[in-house]
Amino acid sequence: MRVFATRQIPGDHLEKLKGLGFEVEISEFDRPLTPEELLEKTKGYEGIISLLTDKIDGEVIDAIGPQLKIISNYAVGFDNINVDEATKRGVVITNTPSDEVNEAVAEHTWALILALTRRVVEADEATRRGAYKGWKPDIFLGKSLKGKTLGIVGMGRIGSMVVNRAQGFGMQVLYNKHTRDTDAEEKLGIKFAELDTLLAESDVVTLHVPLNDETRHLINKETLMKMKKGSYLINTARGPVVLEHALVESLRDGHLGGAALDVFETEPNIDPELFGMPNVITTPHIASATYEAREEMGKMAIEAIEEFSKGQMPANIVNKDVWENRRK
Repeated sequence: MRVFATRQIPGDHLEKLKGLGFEVEISEFDRPLTPEELLEKTKGYEGIISLLTDKIDGEVIDAIGPQLKIISNYAVGFDNINVDEATKRGVVITNTPSDEVNEAVAEHTWALILALTRRVVEADEATRRGAYKGWKPDIFLGKSLKGKTLGIVGMGRIGSMVVNRAQGFGMQVLYNKHTRDTDAEEKLGIKFAELDTLLAESDVVTLHVPLNDETRHLINKETLMKMKKGSYLINTARGPVVLEHALVESLRDGHLGGAALDVFETEPNIDPELFGMPNVITTPHIASATYEAREEMGKMAIEAIEEFSKGQMPANIVNKDVWENRRK
């Protein structure tokens, strides 16, 4: 089976795939492929190991050719792939969700919450440029988290891990999701709230929803205005969940106390005004960037290819409905 990887990934997983007898070609570019390069490089392959930076729709699948059978997406999210169009064409889509990834994202979420509320990045920058002249009682005053309310939008596996850490800081937790989770409420001691209520009552709001038609621009001018004045927004989900220019406006006007963003609306492009705001922290989409998470992602990506080649439904298949009508 011929497999093309759109970029080198950490670890020796692609070499292991070669050792299993697969013909594996890896992009020579240490960057995302352009749409034109993606079409050119992937033609004729039966399997693709893609990244979240690869935009794959029905036209791309058609251009790759009728021999394409499986796309193993090296990511938890799969909004970069039009799954419906792939399913229509009998192409299997897989992803790489795991506890290691969930833990990494939850940890990074808390790194951002603490850095933002205690103004760590501001203080570090000032110290490095020589502004520290000795202790003062009123420099870089932050906000304590004990007794405050954390609002979690999207109570899935990552959200529940964020809750576990919030309890250690003595925070109350509100959550919002499509279907109320009474088991989680009892087990974790959290409360369900409609989105407007959550936004109005939370001191920190953190986003953990997938990107789809319903969640795109979920955080916009109207919803930002419903947030408690002086509260903080954390986004480690997907950039387009937040309407970026509306966020900039809310920060500029002083309604929000700050924001910490690991993802951006039009990555890698970022509204330059965010960089000039001291109450904004930006990280380059690294929430899942731990050795442990990347190891598990790589393992799952090649296992999906291997399982498919043996006629087995991959454990992490996204579009199960395609299996009986898959390309063979």
